[in-house]
Amino acid sequence: MPVTISDEVLTAAHISEPELKQEVALTLFQQERLTLAQASRLAEMSQLTFQALLAKRQIPIHYGLDEFREDLRILRQTERL
Repeated sequence: MPVTISDEVLTAAHISEPELKQEVALTLFQQERLTLAQASRLAEMSQLTFQALLAKRQIPIHYGLDEFREDLRILRQTERL
């Protein structure tokens, strides 16, 4: 589902579209509503780059069985496993 945020709102918030995506991804990851893989995709970053952003913000990485299964599923879909 596409979400449209006007340039006026982005300008008022002093944030770019990529930064907004990162902030949403960080928040949803921190709330454990997205896995690491999902959050990094939302932020349009590699997982390593997203992990570096998490470290910079001092947000702990929670990586449990559900996240592992999701990563395996994605790897199988992309034929990397």
